[in-house]
Parts: sequence; C-alpha cells; structure tokens
Amino acid sequence: MEIMVENLDVLIVAILVLYLGRLLTGKVHFLDTYNIPPAVTGGIICSLLVALLQGVWDIHIIFDLQLRDLFLLFFFSTIGLGAKLRVLAAGGKTLALLTIVAAVLLVMQNITGVGLALLVGTHPGYGLLGGSISFAGGHGTAIAWGQVAAEAGLQGAKEFGIACATFGLIAGGVIGGPVGGWLIKKYQLRPETETAVDHQEIKTGVTSKAAPVESVLGTLLVLAICVTAGDLVNRYLSMQGVSLPGFLTAMMVGILITNLSDVFGKPLSRAAIDTAGAVSLHLFLAMSLMSMQLWSLASAAGPILALVLAQTLVMTLVAVYLVFAITGRNYDSAVMASGFCGLGMGATPVAIANITAITGKFGPSPKAFLVIPLIGAFFVDLLNVVIIKFFLATPFFTA
Repeated sequence: MEIMVENLDVLIVAILVLYLGRLLTGKVHFLDTYNIPPAVTGGIICSLLVALLQGVWDIHIIFDLQLRDLFLLFFFSTIGLGAKLRVLAAGGKTLALLTIVAAVLLVMQNITGVGLALLVGTHPGYGLLGGSISFAGGHGTAIAWGQVAAEAGLQGAKEFGIACATFGLIAGGVIGGPVGGWLIKKYQLRPETETAVDHQEIKTGVTSKAAPVESVLGTLLVLAICVTAGDLVNRYLSMQGVSLPGFLTAMMVGILITNLSDVFGKPLSRAAIDTAGAVSLHLFLAMSLMSMQLWSLASAAGPILALVLAQTLVMTLVAVYLVFAITGRNYDSAVMASGFCGLGMGATPVAIANITAITGKFGPSPKAFLVIPLIGAFFVDLLNVVIIKFFLATPFFTA
C-alpha cells in the first residue's frame, strides 16, 4: 500500500517531528549536552518509523517535498537579509582561508575513500563515490556522478552514492554540535561583547516586541521578492550558460535588499527576519530527514558504515586542527568548526542547523552564519568538480 503525504499534511508531520526532537532534547541529557539539533533527532526517528512501516507491513510513505524546497529558499533569503556589507568585509579573510581548507578536505576525503576501496579490493570509483562526491557534494552531486559511474559500468553506483550521502547527512548533524561545544568549553570561549548584547536582547524578548503584524507582513513580502528575483536571476544566468543554485541567488538578492534599505533609512525588522529564518531552517531540515528512505541503504550498510566512520574522523580532524586553528581559535572559530562538520559531510542546511544549535546555547556568531553558507553555496561545489576530475586523471582510473 502506498500513502502520499502532501502539502499541509507534510507541514503537520514536520512540526510534530520538531516537537518530538525538542521533547527528547529536553529529556535526554546526551542530546542536550552535545548540542544535537532537534530536527536531526526527530527527523531520524520519523524516518526509522517510515522504514519500519515499509519493512514490516509493506506500507510505503511518500512525502511531497515542494514545501521543503520553498523553505530552503526562504531560509537563505533571511541569511542574505541579515547580512551587512561591513560584516561581509570583515569575513573576507576568513572566507579565503576556509576555501583553502575546503579544498584540503575534499582531497583528504577522496584519498580516504579510494584508499578504503583499494584495501577491500573493489573499484576505486566506489571510493570516489564514498569520498567528496557524496559527503561534501551531497545528494545532488552523488546522483549526478553516480549516473556517470553507472554508465561507465559500476553497478549500483548511483544507489551507493545516495546511501553515502544519506549517512553523511546524519553524521554531519550528529558530530557538529559536540565538536563546537567541546572547543568552546575547552578554551572557555565567549562571543564578542556587541553580538552578545544583541543575543541577550533577543533571548529576553526586547527586540521581539518590535515585530508587529506590519513587520511580519513586510518580511514575508521581502522573502517572496528574494525568491522570485533570485529565480529570475537564475533564468538569465542559465541563458548565459552559468548555473548557480537557487538558494545562492536568493541570498544575494537578500544582501542587496537589506543594504539598500539601510542606505534609504528603512531598515528591515531584525526580529521578524530572525524568526522567519529559524522557522524555515527547522522545517526544511525536519522534512529532509523525516523523508529519508533508509530501507534502500540496508544492503550496503557494512561498507557504508566503515566509510562514514573514516570520513567522520577525517572531518573531525579537519574541523579541530584546521578550521578552528587557522581562523583565530576564538568563539567564531569554534562555531565555524561546528558548521564545517555539517558542510563537509553533505549539506549546507545541516551546517546551519549545527551553528544554530551552538549559538542558541552559547551566543551569536554573525560571521559563521555568513561565511559557512557562502562556502557551501559556491566554493565547495566548484572545487569539488576540479578535484574529482583530478583524481579521475590519476593512474588508478586511467590504467
């Protein structure tokens, strides 16, 4: 039997999943201590229940994810709307440094994946699929390259890539909080005074009182403009032969709008934007995780688990000894290390969820919220293509 969950029903399930995650976080000490995002906890439990229904009672639950994609665009629009040019300028050096780190991570992931493939005597192509293609690249890259590999003769390449990307998505959400929290506690780090004051105002509700109905409606209008204008920009660029992810152009439109509004003395409501961003992120992540098809991963669980453990170790070492170390070993560095874990294991939204969990507990980090999405939206994918093609040109693949 097949059950299609659509539109508002998907939204209802996602909200219930979030409530479940929050309930468990409040009651399970481990989840709270290691800053596991509620959407990750609730989403994984929901996907396990869906897999159980299919495996035991042959009930197939299929989620319509159109709303999920819209919430993704809304969320990145709020990231852009919260970005001021002075903050972006301050993050320029950090962005350059972390782009280099991202390149190092991609190479290390592929060395790890190919090395494990050769160790067990399988084709190194599976190692690349179990490297930067699926983990840093995520589901989209895994599907694209998996199709290429399948056409080249690697049986089950697409399914293997999707499975690695799925487990990577989970791992990125699980390790990011513990890594960031450990660094903050070990080095007794605190956010900068100015942002800490802003954070305290938000927590105590001082700024939230300045978000009347007019501000909420205005924010919804601006979000709709960001998404629509971003789509128009994408269509124009595609006609010129340039392809960019939709959430990147929506974010860029948001940056333009918020800075122009300041120039004309019409600043946007920060409280309304923050609330819209938090809601959009949580719902997107909940919908993504609750809809994972875990039953499709069972046949390759052993090799994939070994790959995930190895890549998780690589990611953790990179986050602690590269990301944290070269960006100043301060509070922002720890938060970015947490976000980088989610980014490097498969999805920018997971990176943002990690950052949100950390900053919600310890204080804000505007730089992390700006730098990590920019790296994930553009630089990682660009670098990944170059590095994948470099590995394909090595003797392991040309011989």
